[in-house]
Amino acid sequence: MAPQQLFRALVSAQWVAEALRAPRAGPPLQLLDASWYLPEMGRDARREFEERHIPGAAFFDLDQCSDRTSPYDHMMPSEAHFAEYVGHLGVGAATHVVVYDASEQGLYTAPRVWWMFRAFGHRAVSLLDGGLRHWQHLGLPLGSGKSHPVPAEFRAKLDPAFIKTFEDIKENLESRSFQVVDVRAAGCFWGTEPEAREGIEPGHIPGTVNIPFTDFLTKEGLEKSPEEIHRLFQEKNVDLSRPLVATCGSGVTACHVALGAYLCGKPNVPIYDGSWVEWYMRARPEEIISEGRGKTL
Repeated sequence: MAPQQLFRALVSAQWVAEALRAPRAGPPLQLLDASWYLPEMGRDARREFEERHIPGAAFFDLDQCSDRTSPYDHMMPSEAHFAEYVGHLGVGAATHVVVYDASEQGLYTAPRVWWMFRAFGHRAVSLLDGGLRHWQHLGLPLGSGKSHPVPAEFRAKLDPAFIKTFEDIKENLESRSFQVVDVRAAGCFWGTEPEAREGIEPGHIPGTVNIPFTDFLTKEGLEKSPEEIHRLFQEKNVDLSRPLVATCGSGVTACHVALGAYLCGKPNVPIYDGSWVEWYMRARPEEIISEGRGKTL
């Protein structure tokens, strides 16, 4: 599929500001703030949203819109759960969804929500390039308070090709039928720095390639150009003509790989949904590569 056939993955702050200032004919626009932070960061994403957000945005809670019965974080919700959740946020079948977050990186968790919409069959979804950080840098308008979106009807149909399971990754250790990119920080990947989650040691799945998710972003927090991203993959010996899967700590920042590949004309990169937390908990010690403690039975 040629890149020009794909729905645009990125929209600029200027484009969103103009769309809010002078609504045009076409699909209705719904902004979603998908901010989420690790507990040790000491940030309350929902409280921050109520203090400061892009006008008209609704808050997308990654913890709420997930499989709450799973022992692993942020696993995909059911079709019914996702449809009901995003419908309450004002997203209908014809809505153009624009997702952002308020991270220091520019985009951190928002690509996960972009990927989720696509996995559930909604292609009219974009990311705000640079996130709230860039929006504020440009001095664009901000709102505050709780959001009150008008509910809409949304139908979700999950494409299973978007998701890889523990069994898929385990089988791939032998078959090598797809490449796996892990976007965690290098120290976590190699096992030299502690994992964020209690009871989980650092390390990586055998045969994976490390490209920290921040490598896809400029120092200003904007997404790098397709040419720069293509070069990044090449430098890591990742062949975009071959099957590719992404992983991270809990399946959230892995979606930066899916976004980067999409911008290079390779859509629908699957995510290992359980990612490192599930792998560490279920894999045998010899299937944990680490310069640190690794795993013992």
